[in-house]
Amino acid sequence: MAPTAAAHLAPPPELDGDHPVKDATEPEPPPYTAAEESEPEEDPWDLPELRDTGEKWSDLDTKGKVLRVLKSIVKFVLLVGLLYVFVCSLDILSSAFQLVGGKAAGDIFQENAVLSNPVAGLVIGVLVTVLVQSSSTSSSIVVSMVSSGLLEVKSAVPIIMGANIGTSVTNTIVAMMQAGDRNEFRRAFAGATVHDFFNWLSVLVLLPLEWASGFLYRLTKVVIDSFNIQSGADAPELLKVITEPLTKNIIELDTSVIRDIATGDPAARNKSLIKIWCKTKEVTNLVNITVPGFENCTPNALCWVEDDNIWTQENQTETINLKKCSHMFVFADLPDLAVGLILLALALLALCTCLILIVKLLNSMLKGQVAVVIKKVLNTDFPFPFAWLTGYLAMLVGAGMTFIVQSSSVFTSAITPLVGIGVISIERAYPLTLGSNIGTTTTALLAALASPGETLANSLQISLCHFFFNICGIILWYPIPITRIPIRLAKALGNRTAKYRWFAVVYLVLCFLLLPLIVLGLSIAGWQVLVGVGVPVVVFVIAVVIVNIMQNRWPRFLPSFLRSWDFLPKPLHSLKPWDRVVTVVTTFCRTRCCCCCKCCKEKEKDEETDDIKTKDRSLEMYDNPTLTVEDEAKINATHL
Repeated sequence: MAPTAAAHLAPPPELDGDHPVKDATEPEPPPYTAAEESEPEEDPWDLPELRDTGEKWSDLDTKGKVLRVLKSIVKFVLLVGLLYVFVCSLDILSSAFQLVGGKAAGDIFQENAVLSNPVAGLVIGVLVTVLVQSSSTSSSIVVSMVSSGLLEVKSAVPIIMGANIGTSVTNTIVAMMQAGDRNEFRRAFAGATVHDFFNWLSVLVLLPLEWASGFLYRLTKVVIDSFNIQSGADAPELLKVITEPLTKNIIELDTSVIRDIATGDPAARNKSLIKIWCKTKEVTNLVNITVPGFENCTPNALCWVEDDNIWTQENQTETINLKKCSHMFVFADLPDLAVGLILLALALLALCTCLILIVKLLNSMLKGQVAVVIKKVLNTDFPFPFAWLTGYLAMLVGAGMTFIVQSSSVFTSAITPLVGIGVISIERAYPLTLGSNIGTTTTALLAALASPGETLANSLQISLCHFFFNICGIILWYPIPITRIPIRLAKALGNRTAKYRWFAVVYLVLCFLLLPLIVLGLSIAGWQVLVGVGVPVVVFVIAVVIVNIMQNRWPRFLPSFLRSWDFLPKPLHSLKPWDRVVTVVTTFCRTRCCCCCKCCKEKEKDEETDDIKTKDRSLEMYDNPTLTVEDEAKINATHL
């Protein structure tokens, strides 16, 4: 075999003592792979440097400075406009989910026997909030049921906990829009799921405590009884004033239909959630009606006999429709499901487009000194000994911003892309998210204060349960740095989803849909079935967690076979085999679709080519005088 060029160009071996010649019998080192080169030495969680790639301000002439200022103004206006459309698309997304699953959510709340089970109440709160994409809507349904006597306040507490979990699904969906860049996706998904882990861990501790002692119910009862609380004004709707001019021209919903279904009104099942008449008037008239007997007569009203019938008078209220709404579906003869699916597709498209453009705009704007100042303001701690106060100030900022925009989903979804591009660290996003949880409860408290007198106490007690639940969660998982477990869990999940991006979809479907549905099904089967299946599963999960911790820290205390999970089949302790399956399936689907498209295109091209050839041959037969007799015979034979 001839030597290669690389062999001729190889340098001779060094013969000095510093570079000993290798013996031919020594084993060769493993070949250098690209994977070793791609392993980052720096921490992937460090915030990236947003460098200024343009010219310095001092190097620009007058025209350049004017153009840069104008570009900055245009970018800022575009950013504000995109944020506006982003918030409006979140509102439309919530309306779409209510149209698709709102009546199902009302049906779920009708299972009063199941709601007495705290675990079932928790998962019902999660499912309903995921279906309607609004913890405010699910909380208002709970308040209506408590006020009407269908549900006790003690049974409503787990549902409020579930609503707190379900509201975090929105920013998790938003984080998945940044899956294009691996490092951005790692930070964005961790910044979104830190909210999930805080809520789940708080529930794991506080739900058993509430079930055993009822401490949230007792605490809020004491607060309600201690103060002479009077009904107040409506909660300010600052964001609605800005977004309603656009959203009300797209869709308007009558959410009272969901509440009526939940409270058992049979007539509400045939009503549409789409609001048709925006201006109505109620007129009360005194009408004559027949009753079976004198005991059924209206109190303090006339009652008489005429033509063998007993008559009385009764006030009846009639609703007169005055003006139709102006949204685009008011004249559409479509069912709620069809309208909901149309709005769902449009809202997701607008959400993805706005998020991509917002991230690109922020990347172009946050450069140089601007980026340095913003990152310092957002991520720098106070000087010693007041550094511990920085997180609590961030909580106040998160609570205030959520109070202004009136939605924790909007606020957390807005900071998720900022975490992804590296403007806000996950350590700073965590207290901002906790403050957002507090902010959304203060809005609910003001809304409860606007309730009528007969429902004020119950509404306020449920809102206070929500408030103290989040306060207790903050006490558990924030003050001491070692207890900030949600940050570590979110980072671990972020690393996993950055490596296997399909796992983000699995996490979303599993935690917010399949797991709650399975627990709800077991609860409907009875508490004996729930305990019989749930307790072994919980014990098994706890045992696996303990073994994992001991494998990382104290492996010497474990039996030799438990020091790693290698004794199990690889699909049971690694995502790599599943990744190969997902890759094969997606490649197969993509290849089949592409093959079909290519085959169709090639077939069309072949047909076009054949047509052209036929035309050319026909022209050649009649117009080319240099044809030989043989060629002419061939062409004639072909045509014959």
